[in-house]
Amino acid sequence: MSILLTHGYYLSQDPKEQRIMKPYPPLGLLYVSAYLLSKGIANDVFDSTFYSKEEQLDFIREKKPEVVAIYTNLMTKIEVVKLVKTLKTAEFRFPKIILGGPDVSYNLDNYLNTGADFLVIGEGEETTFELYQAIQNQGDFSTVNGIAYLENGLAVKTPARTKFRELDQLPLPNRDAIPNQKYLDTWKQNHGESSMTISTQRGCPYTCKWCSTAVYGQSYRRRPADQVAAEMKMLKDRYNPDAIWFVDDVFTISHKWLTAFHEEVVKQNAQIRFECITRAERLNEEILRLLKEAGCFRIWIGAESGSQKIIDLMDRRVDVNHVKKMIQDTNALGIETGTFIMVGYPGENESDISETIQYLKEANPTHYTITVAYPIKGTSLYEEIENEITVKPNWETSTDREIDFKRHYSRKYYDYAVSKVVHEVESHRNFQKNNTIKALKHKTKSILAGALMSISR
Repeated sequence: MSILLTHGYYLSQDPKEQRIMKPYPPLGLLYVSAYLLSKGIANDVFDSTFYSKEEQLDFIREKKPEVVAIYTNLMTKIEVVKLVKTLKTAEFRFPKIILGGPDVSYNLDNYLNTGADFLVIGEGEETTFELYQAIQNQGDFSTVNGIAYLENGLAVKTPARTKFRELDQLPLPNRDAIPNQKYLDTWKQNHGESSMTISTQRGCPYTCKWCSTAVYGQSYRRRPADQVAAEMKMLKDRYNPDAIWFVDDVFTISHKWLTAFHEEVVKQNAQIRFECITRAERLNEEILRLLKEAGCFRIWIGAESGSQKIIDLMDRRVDVNHVKKMIQDTNALGIETGTFIMVGYPGENESDISETIQYLKEANPTHYTITVAYPIKGTSLYEEIENEITVKPNWETSTDREIDFKRHYSRKYYDYAVSKVVHEVESHRNFQKNNTIKALKHKTKSILAGALMSISR
C-alpha cells in the first residue's frame, strides 16, 4: 500500500498570483506527511505549485499510489475537482482518494459526489493516519473519527475528532519533500528578498462572522515558544531566508507566550526578520517593543472597515479608533503596518465607505488590502445571507467568491467602491508627499469611480 499527498494549486495557471508572485509551501500537507513518517508510513508529496497538472499526473503515473490525499480550499477547489475526476478514470487504476482542507467541512455531498472516497474533516494528521490504516486493513471506516464517506449512496459522517491539545507532539513539517529553493528564488527574483512560513498556533477564539474556522475550530492552542524559536533557527541555518511569515490568525494573542518567544529567539540566536497578523487590542507599547526586538518588521492589524457600525455587525469586538491608534503607534516605532479592508458587507452604505476612506487616511498603514465581502459556506455571515442569495453559480466550476446576495447597493457599486477607496487614499498620500501630479491622477480616478458608484446604485 502506498500514499501520495498533493494539492491543486498551479502558479503558472493563475494570472493574479503570477502578478503577486508570493507563493508559499502547503504547510498543512507537509505536517500530514511528517506525521505519517513519524508513524512509520512512507509517503510521497507532489507540491504542484511550480509544476503543471500534466507533470503532476506523470508523477502519479510513475508512483502508482493506491491512496491519493489531496488538500483543497476555496482557491483550489475547481482544479481539485478536475483532478479527482481524472484520477477516477481507468488509466490511474482507481486509487482511493482522500480530500481534506477547510472547504470540505460544509460541502460533504458536493465533494463526495465528484468521486472522492473519503473526506477528512478538521485537522488532518491523526485522521489521515487512522484512515490510511483502515484502508490498508479493509477495516471499519465508521470507527475513524473525523471523516465522511458514501454508504449506499448516502453521506456518512463519523463523530468529530478531538483536536490536538499539545502541539509539541507534532513533528515539524516535512519540508524536505518540496522544492524549497524554487520558493526562495521566486521570492528573491520578484521582491528582492526570500520568505518562508511557520505556524505557531491552531484555532482562533474570536467570532468574526465572515471568518471560517472549519479546520482548527474556535479554540486556541500554541506550540511551546522554545520549539518555535528552534524551528526559526533551523530555517535560518539550513535555508537562510530573508524573512518569515507567521501564518497564525492572532500572533500576539498571549502576552505570556510572546514574552517567552522573545526570550527564546534571543537565547537561541534565532532572529530572522518576520511579519505577523494580530488584533489591535492584543498590542501595547511593551508588546510592540518585544516584537521589534525579536525581529518583527511588519504587523498586519485587522480592521476590515473604518465604520464602527460595520465592525459591530461583523462581531469584530474592537474599537476602530483603537485600531487606528495601534497602526499609528506601530508606524512610529519603525515597524511597517498592514491592514485588511472589505466593502460590501451587509448593511454598508455610502457613509460607511466614506468613514473607511477617512480611517485609512488617518491610520496611514504602510500596506492595505481591499476586497468585496463574500460569504464562505459554514460561517455566520453565510447563514445570515443564505435566504438573500441572488447569484449562486454551479458549485463545481465556481468558488464562494462568486456568490452574491442582496446588499444595500448593487454588487457593481461595491466593485467601483474598491477603486474609489484606493484612489482617494493614494491621492491623499501623494499630496502628503508633495507629489502633486500623481496625486491629481489618483484624485481624477477617485472622482470617476465615485460617479460610477452613483450610476450603479
